[in-house]
Amino acid sequence: MAVIKKFRIKSFKEQETLLQLDKVSMFYDNRRILNDISFKVNRSEVLGLLGPNGVGKSTIFKIIMNIEQLKSGKIFLKGIDCTNLPIHERSSRFHLSYCPQYGGYFYDLTVLENLTAVAEIHINEKNLRISKIDKIIGQFGFDSILNVKAKNVSGGERRKLAIGMAIINDPEILLLDEPYAALDILSIKMIQEIIINLQSMEKMSIIVCDHNARDLLTCVDRAIVMSNGKIIASGSPQDIINDTQARSVYFGDEFKIN
Repeated sequence: MAVIKKFRIKSFKEQETLLQLDKVSMFYDNRRILNDISFKVNRSEVLGLLGPNGVGKSTIFKIIMNIEQLKSGKIFLKGIDCTNLPIHERSSRFHLSYCPQYGGYFYDLTVLENLTAVAEIHINEKNLRISKIDKIIGQFGFDSILNVKAKNVSGGERRKLAIGMAIINDPEILLLDEPYAALDILSIKMIQEIIINLQSMEKMSIIVCDHNARDLLTCVDRAIVMSNGKIIASGSPQDIINDTQARSVYFGDEFKIN
């Protein structure tokens, strides 16, 4: 498995923007959740989203996927304005995938049945489908639990299964919504290693949001801190930890990564 990164911003030899949010705003019942949010994600970059509860991190994911429609602003995928494109077209045409915080798998199906079910949706050719399933089984270490129902495996294995299902269509951009939630230390380490391997081996761009700041900052190239619907800090993990406003609003004075 990969070695977890320690405060290293990835050097991009070819700056290729896969995803861009341009002045995105969102309201719920006349309450502004997002206020002119703008950022870019490059190819093979791991970006972290941090901020207090209710700041709009999960809402950003839903807007990127078009699960929810933004109030104003634009979404660009590979430089193309996708603001009005439906979810299925964003997924298939631009290889975008979303792994939600809860679920993402079928409880009463086995691990193998879960992988097969989603593979049959995305991959028409049988041999290619079998090859892809076999690759994920080996990559994620599912061999010993293939015939166990998802509801009967550990929380960490269920989280791995949800990620495995989310990447069965070889996405270029993967959205991970709170992948560390309710996991033990070893399971968190396992998910971190998966994130790094997807970046390094599959050249995947990944956006991760989570409340566990230390574990998130360990495996990202760049991070964004949000407060009151706005971005208040952006940069490498060390940059945002040292940012005065980010420490005041989110981290606190005693926060350390080591």
